Amino acid sequence: MEHYLEQQLSLHLKKFNDRVKVMNQTNSRELSLTAAEARQLQADIFDLLTKINDLTEIKKQSTTEAVIQVEMQGGKF
Repeated sequence: MEHYLEQQLSLHLKKFNDRVKVMNQTNSRELSLTAAEARQLQADIFDLLTKINDLTEIKKQSTTEAVIQVEMQGGKF
């Protein structure tokens, strides 16, 4: 499952994830980003949060709009 999630990440999120993995493997205590990397990462995180928000709104709409109305007629009863 983790591998599938990594495939779905944007380029900058993948790079950040890889750098954190290396940091953890080498027991480093710091991770530095250039200003450009930080801006790109921020933009990708913001895009991801926007998508999550959009999906949440769609889910809310689909659950509130999923009202099923059934009418039954007795015919000649």
